[in-house]
Amino acid sequence: MRKLLHAGVLALSVLAAGCGGADDGSTTEPMVADQVKASPTSPEVTDSPEVTDSASPATRAVVELGETKIGKVLVGEEGRTLYLFDKDKDGKSSCSDACARAWPPYVTDGKPEAGEGVKEDLLDTTERDDGTTQVTYNGHPLYYFAKDTEAGDVKGHDVDGFGGEWYAVNAKGKKVRD
Repeated sequence: MRKLLHAGVLALSVLAAGCGGADDGSTTEPMVADQVKASPTSPEVTDSPEVTDSASPATRAVVELGETKIGKVLVGEEGRTLYLFDKDKDGKSSCSDACARAWPPYVTDGKPEAGEGVKEDLLDTTERDDGTTQVTYNGHPLYYFAKDTEAGDVKGHDVDGFGGEWYAVNAKGKKVRD
């Protein structure tokens, strides 16, 4: 069963309207309501205080394997699950603005390191449109999900939002299948 983002469309629209945008009162962000499908069974993104445009760059990003209810997946800082976005193409991120607030990119200031069970030759980086450096694995830019607050959380797995689907990533660099 596919989880869908429970966006509380009005609240998310208010969040998007309050963030970013040009100084002249117009906004450069598309309407978030057009990008997110609501479902009463899905996690809500809008009330999380951790939602930011991007995660703070880790001086040395480390990608490890962590245990979750869907098996072993890639994790970043504090054992938080890392996700891929199937809308990303050619190793470049397609997630910015409101999307990056819900799905903060895993960014780094240095070369990422592979933890135990992670293939170093699949680990790399890509430059984001905002100039930050995002960690990639097997060509997929990696993201956190704002509602994952503890190690092992996979609330963002198999979620449809922002024009694509989100999946936790296994050690081979592929989306985890339930």
